Amino acid sequence: MSAREGDTLDEEEGVMEGANDDDDDDEGVEMEEEGAEERKVYIPGIEPLQPGEELDMDRSAYRMYHECKTGAPCLSFDVLRDGGGEGEGREQFPVSMLLCAGTQAETALSNRLLVMRMHNLHGTQKEKEGEESSDDESDEEEDEDKKPQLELAMLPHYAGINRVRVTRCGETPLAAVWSEKGQVEIFDLRAQLEAVHNSAAMAAFINKQKEAAAVFSFSGHMTEGFAIDWSPTVPGRLVSGDCKKNIHVWEPQEGGASWQIDQRPFSSHSKSVEDLQWSPTEATVFASCSVDRSICIWDIRSPHKSMLSANEAHSSDVNVISWNRTEPFLLSGGDDGILKVWDLRQFKTGRPVANFKQHGAPITSVEWSPTDSSVFAASGADDVISQWDLSVESGDVGAKVEGVKDLPSQLLFLHQGQSEIKEIHWHPQIPGVMISTALSGFNVFRTISV
Repeated sequence: MSAREGDTLDEEEGVMEGANDDDDDDEGVEMEEEGAEERKVYIPGIEPLQPGEELDMDRSAYRMYHECKTGAPCLSFDVLRDGGGEGEGREQFPVSMLLCAGTQAETALSNRLLVMRMHNLHGTQKEKEGEESSDDESDEEEDEDKKPQLELAMLPHYAGINRVRVTRCGETPLAAVWSEKGQVEIFDLRAQLEAVHNSAAMAAFINKQKEAAAVFSFSGHMTEGFAIDWSPTVPGRLVSGDCKKNIHVWEPQEGGASWQIDQRPFSSHSKSVEDLQWSPTEATVFASCSVDRSICIWDIRSPHKSMLSANEAHSSDVNVISWNRTEPFLLSGGDDGILKVWDLRQFKTGRPVANFKQHGAPITSVEWSPTDSSVFAASGADDVISQWDLSVESGDVGAKVEGVKDLPSQLLFLHQGQSEIKEIHWHPQIPGVMISTALSGFNVFRTISV
């Protein structure tokens, strides 16, 4: 266990635990009866655990696995791109990453806007597996060198943070924050990023720490919300949606120092807007989903009504959506626990091209892989993260487990071990790496399946 705190508040101290730590919890995908040699695969929702049975994590199913705790739970986060490049060059261990997150603490005054730097993250497999060492002391030193490290730069934010999304506008890293204040605020993250990379900057940051000051805020929603997304094609363009069904588009002014927001909302939904996603290729187009069970596609050049909609997209609330980066597909997840894939070329039909019912509770987060257009992941209130590959055809030898029938061939992996998973993201620069946040903290992992 290793930690470096970027704040003096004891309840917010950060802790990272590596894949080789001895104190395992119940995370994992396999099960072994005590005293028995035979192991069997545990599939959530298929067969409940029997009295005396416990989950035992099969570390051989992971290329990397780490845990992180930040004190108060962070129910939303986003990945900050760094200057380390991307692709195959980022697959070598140890890896590092930058995250921005917001807490939902027990009291409003205890909340924080966090920037986290996780580094020295090693894989689960020893580099010289099978070799015996004659020097116990050198093994201990090697284990010490492989301990994961965490730096936290925290600013007080006197309201629970519902959702965080980050972008770069020129050279400036920005975070858009939906909070219980009923406002959407924009924060400049430069000071926090400098602090997590430099100990002197961290000391100065802590000494002059005060409540986070937004560079811009918008109170026009009149109530709180959760839906927010930065445009991937127009720097600084933002869309935000609230619990009273209204959506506003933000246009950057003065190089990203200010925003112009049309007071007339986009308002085709009849209930709370739960998630928003800009098209990765069309600068004026975005998608929304709602408690009213619908998914809408909008063009900001058109009047303030959606140009396409699926009015009964799910049988209950549509919680989350994700737009494929290279293919005309939209992924959705609802309170019905169903994952649906929509071909936008056939969206008018109101019928998805694929749907999967593997989760036993509402879907809390979905996201397409940034490197493989056929792969996506989802999390559910059943405390499970699933990974899928649409390129596997039904009937192919996919996620086949001995003794278990009717698993979808497209199902690659089921990850467990967290309590009340709220949000997941693929790392956009490190292939196959996922980060998830829950009431029990963060998981950072890469499975052997992706």
